Amino acid sequence: MTLLGVEQLEARHGLLQAVRGVSFGVDAGETLALVGANGAGKTTLLRTIAGAHKPAAGRISFDGVDVTATPAYARLRTGIALVPEGRRLFAGMTVKENLLLAAAYGRSGHWSLEAVLEAFPLLQRRLNSRAGNLSGGEQQATAIGRALMTNPKLLLLDEVSLGLAPIAVEAVYRSLRGLITGGTTIVLVEQDIGRALSVATRIMCMLEGRIILQGVAKEMTREQVTEAYFGLQRSRRNSS
Repeated sequence: MTLLGVEQLEARHGLLQAVRGVSFGVDAGETLALVGANGAGKTTLLRTIAGAHKPAAGRISFDGVDVTATPAYARLRTGIALVPEGRRLFAGMTVKENLLLAAAYGRSGHWSLEAVLEAFPLLQRRLNSRAGNLSGGEQQATAIGRALMTNPKLLLLDEVSLGLAPIAVEAVYRSLRGLITGGTTIVLVEQDIGRALSVATRIMCMLEGRIILQGVAKEMTREQVTEAYFGLQRSRRNSS
């Protein structure tokens, strides 16, 4: 069953067209990894799906309903949750306060404070620590946990491993694999192609605002994705 549908979506930053005629769907229970170089349009695409950025054209449907004009807070209540690049936690509040605040604006469901702490055990001893005093990995876990507290049907994760130490990345991905195994529907922006291939059901590569490669992750090689990532496929076509 298609949970998210994106049709001919366009998004701009002033005169800059960041997303150009993008169309794709995400099935319930699927993990879609979105890869591409800086400036490819990945973050803008996620923000537009979440309602944080207004589209210039196109259509977004969620769970069979057109949400193109629906504001971000209302999309959150229908089940779309975004973990933004940079986490954007309330630094002066504790981990527990960040998590419980999100619960007040979401839907009822499986995810509770206890369930989040079970999924992210590294937060158990930091529950009463201020978010601004956490390590990068702990902040990322808190940001993902905060999104889960809204009980989303779709989890949008922007740059999960960006700026984290390798040991922190491994800890976050260990918990992320648990979410995937549990059937959480995820669209994941990831710079690390190897990580993306290891967790995703499907891979989609963007270049200059367009989708230039997509397919089933287990049927794609790292070389194929790398070539698309750097635009080498297009360069070869233009030179032939």
